[in-house]
Amino acid sequence: MADLPRKSRAPSAGADPADGNEPEFYAKREKIYPREVHGLFARLRLAGVLTLLGIFYGAPWLTWNDRQAIWFDLPGRKFHILGWTFWPQDFFLLALLLIIAALTLFFFTALAGRLWCGYACPQTVWTEVFLWTERRLEGDRSKQMKLARAPWTPRKIAIKGTKHSIWLLFSLFTGLTFVGYFSPIVELMPRFFTLQTGGWETFWILFYGFATWGNAGFLREQVCIYMCPYARFQGAMFDPDTLIISYDPKRGEPRGSRKRNVDPKEKGLGDCVDCTLCVQVCPTGIDIRDGLQYECIGCAACVDVCDDVMDRMNYPRGLIRYTTENAMEGKTTRVLRPRMVLYGLLLLVLMAGLLFGIASRNPVGIDVMRDRNVLYRELPDGRVENVYRIKLMNKADAARAYHVEIRGLPGAELVIDRSMPVSVPAGGVIEIPARVRMDPAVLDTPSAEVIFAAHVEGDPDTGNERSGRFVGRMR
Repeated sequence: MADLPRKSRAPSAGADPADGNEPEFYAKREKIYPREVHGLFARLRLAGVLTLLGIFYGAPWLTWNDRQAIWFDLPGRKFHILGWTFWPQDFFLLALLLIIAALTLFFFTALAGRLWCGYACPQTVWTEVFLWTERRLEGDRSKQMKLARAPWTPRKIAIKGTKHSIWLLFSLFTGLTFVGYFSPIVELMPRFFTLQTGGWETFWILFYGFATWGNAGFLREQVCIYMCPYARFQGAMFDPDTLIISYDPKRGEPRGSRKRNVDPKEKGLGDCVDCTLCVQVCPTGIDIRDGLQYECIGCAACVDVCDDVMDRMNYPRGLIRYTTENAMEGKTTRVLRPRMVLYGLLLLVLMAGLLFGIASRNPVGIDVMRDRNVLYRELPDGRVENVYRIKLMNKADAARAYHVEIRGLPGAELVIDRSMPVSVPAGGVIEIPARVRMDPAVLDTPSAEVIFAAHVEGDPDTGNERSGRFVGRMR
């Protein structure tokens, strides 16, 4: 037990300085050295790490129609995702995507706890890479702790220097890849190594690289415990039917060491041999036997190592396992419950709305704004004129020419002081003044609706329209 990682806890409300028990509001952090673990959940976590890292580092190198497949072109104000190009006018789709992401997190948290934290969170993914590098260079947990206590020698300096050099190179590559989503990575890489990147590119490469090095190499569990807000409110999404990692005290207590061939019942012991391996493998340094704690990120490392101990002791597996509060109390667990049904239905509706919004995006945008300063103008020939401003938007990847016309108001004439068609650059917005004239005698009402329609030259089926109000002479 001497080498167990210790954690600072909140001071007891009853702590009395007069008794010599000064409350400790801050305790210096002691580095946690998680023991390497093997098992089902470790393999799942490794598969998740390799998949997510492969996507992150590989996606910027994919091409689509002679351009980067995933490219967030901020100067050009457009996002390329495979065959789709999104413009600022499509911001509602991004808002919908963020809502779906948040609701998905709620759904899986209510179903099985902190799956995101244990298997997919960037902090977890990159920390796993840094831990793997540390183990390959410094050895297992006991060797790492011994090296940390040892005086600085040429050997220790060489090992630590090599480790941090690899960490820094990996972090720098991570920063380059991150910026490669915003500046084409094929051009960014040679420019960076020849010191030709712009100021903002260089800043974000170094910033993101330093953040990776600091978070995954030094802060580690501190990010999960103190910096991440999810740890603080995730308990509100749990209910008695949520799958969480739990220690079974009815089976495990009273805990105690024993030899393998000893019957624990004869010694009045439970199945827990008090080996503390569940604590040694925990990346946040908690003891799961103390019950559910907000520091637990749901990585299930304690489940794997405890099952291994149970196998060696010829005890049944599952002393620490994924289970629910109701199951621990002998009650029935309900997976299909109102909360899950509601989350599921909302997700289906929102995802269907997102797909529909993407599929039905109109590359032609038109907005009509009527001049509100003057209701109408009377012309010398007796006709009435209304003034409008028309905004034409081109959401396509190439420049297009638009024709503008009006309909729905018989006898009306559209006057635009520029030749048709109007050329609009890719992703551009053009504002043009327009006037609508007509004889007010043909109007049955003081005002009427007029439709402004824009369509692409040579492709009359591709277009869009907006309605406006035409105001005639008051009677």
